Amino acid sequence: MVEQEKQIGRDRVSHLINWGHWFAFFNGFLAMIVGLRYLESVGYPDTFIGWGYLFLLTVGQFSFLSFIVYLVCLFPITLLLPYSKILRGLAAVVATLGLCLLLYDTIIYDDYGVHLSPFIFDLAWINLSALLHGTSYIVTPIAILIIELVAANFIWKRIRKISKMNMGNKVVAFVGICFVGSHLIHIWGDATDITEITRFDDAYPLSYPTTARSLMESYGIDSRSSHNTQNPRKNSLNYPISPLQCHNAGAAYGLNNVLLIAIDSFRADIVDEHSMPFFTEYSNNNQNYNSHLSGGNQFDSGMFSLLYGLQGNYISANDLHYESPLMTQTFKKQGYQLGLFSGHSLNNQPQAIFDDFTLVPSSNINGAAEADLNSIKHFNQWKNEQQSPWFALVNLTAPDSYDTPIGFLGIKTVKSDVALKPAQKVLFNQYRQSLNFIDNQLKAILKNVPKNTLVIITGVSGKMLTSNTNEARVNLMPQSVDVPFVIHWPDQKIPSTIPYRTSHYGLVPTLMSQVLGCTDPASDYSAGRTLVQPSSEPWVYVGDNRIFAIYQKDEITVIDRHGKYRIYDKNYQSRLDKKMRAEDLIQVMNESQRFHNH
Repeated sequence: MVEQEKQIGRDRVSHLINWGHWFAFFNGFLAMIVGLRYLESVGYPDTFIGWGYLFLLTVGQFSFLSFIVYLVCLFPITLLLPYSKILRGLAAVVATLGLCLLLYDTIIYDDYGVHLSPFIFDLAWINLSALLHGTSYIVTPIAILIIELVAANFIWKRIRKISKMNMGNKVVAFVGICFVGSHLIHIWGDATDITEITRFDDAYPLSYPTTARSLMESYGIDSRSSHNTQNPRKNSLNYPISPLQCHNAGAAYGLNNVLLIAIDSFRADIVDEHSMPFFTEYSNNNQNYNSHLSGGNQFDSGMFSLLYGLQGNYISANDLHYESPLMTQTFKKQGYQLGLFSGHSLNNQPQAIFDDFTLVPSSNINGAAEADLNSIKHFNQWKNEQQSPWFALVNLTAPDSYDTPIGFLGIKTVKSDVALKPAQKVLFNQYRQSLNFIDNQLKAILKNVPKNTLVIITGVSGKMLTSNTNEARVNLMPQSVDVPFVIHWPDQKIPSTIPYRTSHYGLVPTLMSQVLGCTDPASDYSAGRTLVQPSSEPWVYVGDNRIFAIYQKDEITVIDRHGKYRIYDKNYQSRLDKKMRAEDLIQVMNESQRFHNH
């Protein structure tokens, strides 16, 4: 008799566990429906590859999340309180809370571009009235709870019949294939830069797609070519917000040409009269912005902020894989010839960033310094061939790899003003040698530039003294983003030092208004404001769509894509035990979504 009761108890628990699995699968299906709201923010796929990957990702991710909720919240209760009525009611409540949380996350993601975290939840709570409209936030949870109660009872009454169909293993296998398959496809998509796959990396909550670019490259797979579709979408961004009204204003300033010299890893605090004597004198004789920030700490994010004038969170926007920067588009429309001279492979994000340029690459097989010498030679040849106004982007790359050409004598080694580790001491002086090499090249370039040329010299990003690329990628310290910025206006003889903080976002509005004669508000096409006056925003966004920092007057807040944040002092030397003011972050998040269609 006792054994029979134990068997009955085991059967009850077995049926409840079986019921729990099917109830979790049902909620995974509901979560997939809710998850479609994320696609309104990131856009729908344009190719069969994109749709196939999205199907596998959606089924695998939301089924996985649903099962995890069941395993953590309901499975232990099934063993402790194996009573169907209690469990069904509790499961309906837990599922309702989970789906409501997911719905709330879709709203947060649509407005701020990040998923829920404790800090983002606090932020959203302060801005709750702006996020929630009408009475749907009251009606929707009640409707979901009713659906969950009906579904829980429906599945329980038919659980024996469902069990006899032997569909459980097939469903588990199907979901498992979708989950594993999405990760395998992402490995391939990440290694070959297929944006139709990688642009969904941040779309779903708690999604950590597997990446293995280094592994793929070790097997000889390094296809970083463009995979643009024939029929690109053009409706996810309002860029610009309204059509531009421009006329060529360059003649009024005696301008014909524009030369932008962008130097990789150009760190401001190591530039001085010893490492770069020519550039130091040139800076003192022109407009020198001595508190200037790049928009990122890497080549892609820094160049993106320089040419698009947009915050780095837009770097993966699908539209920008087909639409070049408005600034270069406008130069081209006004009859300028555009040339780009670089030792980079130029397979960058977004893919259309250099589409308006005539690309003149330089081989870097013999090192970055040798590539820079070739870039300068190609620029001088190209410049002498032009019969109309031109806009040239010369990208010098040697400082990023601490490179100098063979036989370069350089300058004597010195001791750093700050304490460095032994390895950093070597890198510090090698970096100074590379800067000295670049200084000589700047002198060679500028001595032959026509007098009616507007010259801008700046860094794509700063430089962290390390050989660890992963460490440099995530470190947003000032040394990684503080860069020199100098403008030479033809016929302007009065030098000036600009004391207020500026950033790369200001270049686009400055050239659009001062050279291209665009009368539109800068806010219609850029996150920045013209460099001729201080920005009204008390913060600067630095980084990309994966990790970014908010630079304020006295502190730096670093935030990752999951909403985790750390606050440092302005020198990045100590971590502060405080919370960021939510009002400031609301402004940042609003800017990060301002150009998106809603």
